[in-house]
Amino acid sequence: MDWRAMPPLAALRAFEAAARTRGFTAAARELNVTHAAIAQQVRSLETTLGLPLARREGRGIALTEEGAALAAALTKGFERIEGAILELKARDAEGPLRVSLTPRFATQWLLPRLAQFWKEHPEIPVSMSPSQDLVDLTRDRFDIAIRFGAGSWPGVETELLVPAHFTIVASPKMGLKGPMSIEELMRQPWIVEDDWPEQFAYFKRHGFDIGQVKATHMPTEELAGAAVQNGIGIGAAFMGLVQDDLDSGRLVTLYQTEETSLGYWLCLRPGPMRDDLRTFLRWLRSVA
Repeated sequence: MDWRAMPPLAALRAFEAAARTRGFTAAARELNVTHAAIAQQVRSLETTLGLPLARREGRGIALTEEGAALAAALTKGFERIEGAILELKARDAEGPLRVSLTPRFATQWLLPRLAQFWKEHPEIPVSMSPSQDLVDLTRDRFDIAIRFGAGSWPGVETELLVPAHFTIVASPKMGLKGPMSIEELMRQPWIVEDDWPEQFAYFKRHGFDIGQVKATHMPTEELAGAAVQNGIGIGAAFMGLVQDDLDSGRLVTLYQTEETSLGYWLCLRPGPMRDDLRTFLRWLRSVA
């Protein structure tokens, strides 16, 4: 890298902060300098490059096309630097692997298998944080996230772990046997989890008019799963999460389709990776 051809780092940092916060005042607060200092650095950068990067707009600034392109590159670069530094700090701390994941995936897929991981790698502690909320891996100091969707999230590297093969299941207590037609299923009592948009998209794609069935609505996936397990009604599920229950006979399959566009994805921040995280990823892939 030819540092002699690069603008001063202070000017690049000031412009990135101003572009991201859309104003000199907010950037000044973030960098703990004066408004005038930010403005001077941005003007200096424009002079060095020979290009206009920003213009005043109301009480903030608007970026030119060139300014927006430079700002995006700078933000990405600084985030990579921040991630590498945080990774080095995490290595020094020798803390546990921090995993963000959905509650359903944690309770129905990872937890039943985690004992085997610790049996093979007792030296690697794992800290799980079950939540539906999306996290910023760098800001929130997570090593990895496991999320449901199509895998198209900005700022992270993704890898499909478990495809979402949908199925309709019931407890043997209900005395039902599959396969059943949609018409037959519509006559059964249903358990519907209100906070699960993917479930409603599946219902719509396959002709299940949930508004026309006798349904008990549950606010969380834990309650919905428990209601199905106890024979209160039938419900939708992912094969990857209920396969153990199906194999053991705790649940039976009534209707099954294959959905390959959605699934549970590994989400990783770009950059250096801890050795214990590499080990954990190899194990996840091997058991998925």
